[in-house]
Amino acid sequence: MNGFSAEWLALREPIDHRSINEELRAELLAWVGQRAHVRIADLGSGSGSNLRGLAPLLPKSQHWRLMDHDEALLDHANLAITAWADEFAGDDDRISVRIKDKKLTLDFVQADLAEEPAAVFDEPLDLVTASAFFDLVSEEWIDDFCRELAARKLPLYAVLTYDGTETWTPPHDADAAMLAAFHVHQGRDKGFGPAAGPQAAAILRRALERHGYRVSTGDSPWLLERPHRALIAELAKGSAAAVRETGQVAPEQIEAWLAARREASACEIGHIDLFALPA
Repeated sequence: MNGFSAEWLALREPIDHRSINEELRAELLAWVGQRAHVRIADLGSGSGSNLRGLAPLLPKSQHWRLMDHDEALLDHANLAITAWADEFAGDDDRISVRIKDKKLTLDFVQADLAEEPAAVFDEPLDLVTASAFFDLVSEEWIDDFCRELAARKLPLYAVLTYDGTETWTPPHDADAAMLAAFHVHQGRDKGFGPAAGPQAAAILRRALERHGYRVSTGDSPWLLERPHRALIAELAKGSAAAVRETGQVAPEQIEAWLAARREASACEIGHIDLFALPA
């Protein structure tokens, strides 16, 4: 599964971090408790944003496996994390970094999780995380993944799963048609089978609960205003491109919507965070 540029991920990272549901994050940190060391696999890790958001809050000793199909993004993650760290040492596949009083060991794992969801569990883990990932995979993949997760009694912390709600300001006549067509595109195969799209959080919750997990969820919307106009413009551009591929909205209507949305004064994009603990 490719298609996410390092530039797009860097643009969204500050708003991603700001949008995380604080109650769910507090549940995660309560679970972490007084652990001296934690081993984490981050699915669809991209450029390492999830690590940069979480690592400063976790125990002083951490081992991360950053897992992505896109080798170029993993290379970018290596560079971005070493630039972010206070100290670093290592090579292309594994580095050690210091962030204030935190010491992290990082493995960069190029993996085709579409074919082998069990590859997540090749090494001992304490926690699995993901950001903006589960809406891209299929319901069947989610079922397989949750079965493997439950077999190992591992917790899951999944943030920023798209929930299908969007509110643009000011409104535009094409908003409803554009959103409906975008949801059609969201359901297309992203490499894992037909994507769960806006239903992903509900599908994931049901799958986990079937395996006896205690699941908490909370809203984590993007709230974008004029200071975020660069992100608003890129978001509109990406949405319009997806809708064009569906053929469900007339080209002139797409262009009118895009022109208006590039100058939108505000935009809210709905997401859901989830934290699940085995029984």
